[in-house]
Amino acid sequence: MLMQIFQVILLNLKTIPERVGASLVIVVGIAGVVGVFTALFAMAGGIDSTLQASGERDNALVMRGGSQAELNSSMSRETYEIIGQAPGVRKNAEGEPVTSGEIIVIAELPKKGSTLGANITLRGIGAAGLTLRPKLKIIEGRQYTPGLQELLVGKGAAEQFSGLEVGNVVRLRGADWTVVGIFESGDAFDSEIFTDLATAQTAWSRGSSLSVTLVGLESEDSLAAFDAALKADPRLSVDAQRQSDYYSAQTGSASGGVRILGGAVAIIMGLGAIFAALNTMYASVSGRTREIATLRAIGFGPLPVVSSVLAESMLLAVCGGLIGALVAYVFFNGMSVSTLGNSTFTQLVFNFQVTPALVMRGMILALAVGFFGGLLPALRAARMPVTTALREA
Repeated sequence: MLMQIFQVILLNLKTIPERVGASLVIVVGIAGVVGVFTALFAMAGGIDSTLQASGERDNALVMRGGSQAELNSSMSRETYEIIGQAPGVRKNAEGEPVTSGEIIVIAELPKKGSTLGANITLRGIGAAGLTLRPKLKIIEGRQYTPGLQELLVGKGAAEQFSGLEVGNVVRLRGADWTVVGIFESGDAFDSEIFTDLATAQTAWSRGSSLSVTLVGLESEDSLAAFDAALKADPRLSVDAQRQSDYYSAQTGSASGGVRILGGAVAIIMGLGAIFAALNTMYASVSGRTREIATLRAIGFGPLPVVSSVLAESMLLAVCGGLIGALVAYVFFNGMSVSTLGNSTFTQLVFNFQVTPALVMRGMILALAVGFFGGLLPALRAARMPVTTALREA
């Protein structure tokens, strides 16, 4: 039986060049399905990867009680000072708490290739702000000077927005700001602009108020004691969480819509590809009626016939899947784009990520389309009465 299956499959595959036009319908259709599926889920994966890489496990982010996002939080300078005295806070060489009071505001700048303004996050950070972000490296220019209207721009923001090259002057809040450096951190901060806290407070008329406090912890295990101390202090109404957890919690809402869209598109296009495969394989079976009848007449059973039709359909599906995955990788992998963040309403810059696991999922989708597209024609071929088939041929 196995030898029969192998012989019939080999015979069937050798005749594919005779049906190249019909075969290309399946290949191109499945390539489109896999290409779109891979591209959309590479987008969702890039968003998730960017957010999951953000923040440090030994940093605590403290926001006003009940706030769900940094942008919606606010606190006084007095609250900031009290937070810095809580147990578990890291101290520097001078014995001072390693904390960064920060304000988060929305600025508007035109994106490259457009004259329309788009929202971008500007973050005013304290003296320890860069220290608490160890992945951040200045790759061009220098750090801003406290007290001056100077900007340190994330690499992603510089790639997506106009005028953020080192040495350029941009207009924000009715004043001129000079871009003095570009940094790279490989996370969500690449989408932001940093400046001195006091300068940002003055420019945005915030007085001494802050949005959040970023706290360096003595260790990852210090969070529980730190949080308990804040909750026990009657002067405070704040919530503390691990900085990395804050960003990880945003992954579902940020990429969920893209995943739903990707799934819906894959289903719709997949059904279309299945019907195209059905039509093509039915035509293939009809064109091989005499061949199939002859094989049955000389002793080949139904299983080898079914296997040969399915093998053809799935081989074409594999070819289409590989082409679709290759196109998605060449044109999308590593491509930098931006989308509107759910919690900040500003642009989040990220890179498409076509991973081996995603390609494998695309190939599974291709095989599923090929299997279901070839199943009914295969069963029809196997059930074809020999005498009837020879008469029709």
